[in-house]
Amino acid sequence: MSPLITPKSIRFQAVILAAVLVLVALPLVTCRAPAIKAGSRIGAVSARTGDEIMIAGQLIHTGAPVVLWFDPGGYDAYRVERRFAPPAESGWDMISNAIGSPNRYGTRRGGLDEAGLERVRGGGWTLGDVQQTVDQFVLHYDASGTSRQCFKVLHDLRGLSVHFLLDIDGTIYQTLDVKDRAWHATRANDRSVGVEIAQIGAYESLAGSPLADWYRHDSAGTRIRLPDWMAGGGVRTPGFIGRPASSRLVSGEVNGRSVVQYDFTDEQYESLIRLTAALCSALPGIRCEYPRGPGGEVLDRAMTEEEFELFSGVLGHWHVQQNKVDPGPAFDWDRVRSGARRLMKD
Repeated sequence: MSPLITPKSIRFQAVILAAVLVLVALPLVTCRAPAIKAGSRIGAVSARTGDEIMIAGQLIHTGAPVVLWFDPGGYDAYRVERRFAPPAESGWDMISNAIGSPNRYGTRRGGLDEAGLERVRGGGWTLGDVQQTVDQFVLHYDASGTSRQCFKVLHDLRGLSVHFLLDIDGTIYQTLDVKDRAWHATRANDRSVGVEIAQIGAYESLAGSPLADWYRHDSAGTRIRLPDWMAGGGVRTPGFIGRPASSRLVSGEVNGRSVVQYDFTDEQYESLIRLTAALCSALPGIRCEYPRGPGGEVLDRAMTEEEFELFSGVLGHWHVQQNKVDPGPAFDWDRVRSGARRLMKD
């Protein structure tokens, strides 16, 4: 005989069912990674919005367009094989003679005691660990022109890496979690985050340099002209026309070399400002400041060992190595510094 079904019993069953659904859903909510915005506000992430970078597995909002290494169209520095070689020629067995290690990155060691190092070697990195070890943000230009070409040169051909690529349209590509030690700036690697800003670079003169081929002038000013062989260069924004923030050619002396360079795009500056604010907020060891000379201007040479040891903040590749001039004399240090500081105060 079937039990008697009454309105009261139906209501009781509905309450029980609702309670079960809440208990099942609870782990899905509490296990989500926290997000740190530019102002260091931490909260639950209900869904990725496309502006997050990753530090020790945590998603950090930037407000800029970001493609992570595991996203469609991303650049994955954890992979062993070459990304842009034909599949039959991309495996480690085909490239081991050209590249000495299957890895293009390593484990950070500075700032951690033996117990901490052993823990992170097993994958136990926390945001606090990264905050103890990272206090520099190194800026490069890639001398490749676009982020796709940069990743091909760094990863496929040279066996190197960098945490971020910043394309001419302002798209940020993260290739490694910030917890990992990228190979991008010699003595700075263990304590730094690195970004390669897409640009063909700085040279001793306009004549005979790639600058003459990469830039054209029209009624609107100066624009970037990607070579035909690049087939669009992998730039994510359809039909994007990149223009330097300033149309003029900028000259300057860096590490004793006189060089000329066109400026970066406004889109790159805006994304770099947001990336800098996010990193300086999430990793407070990185001061939102750059190395300065006696008059308060940006230091135009590599730092001495003592200066380098004491400096924490945002710096150029030229501040790390005497043989480098990137990000070049056209780079607007004050625009990035002041813009990032404004965001950090919001």
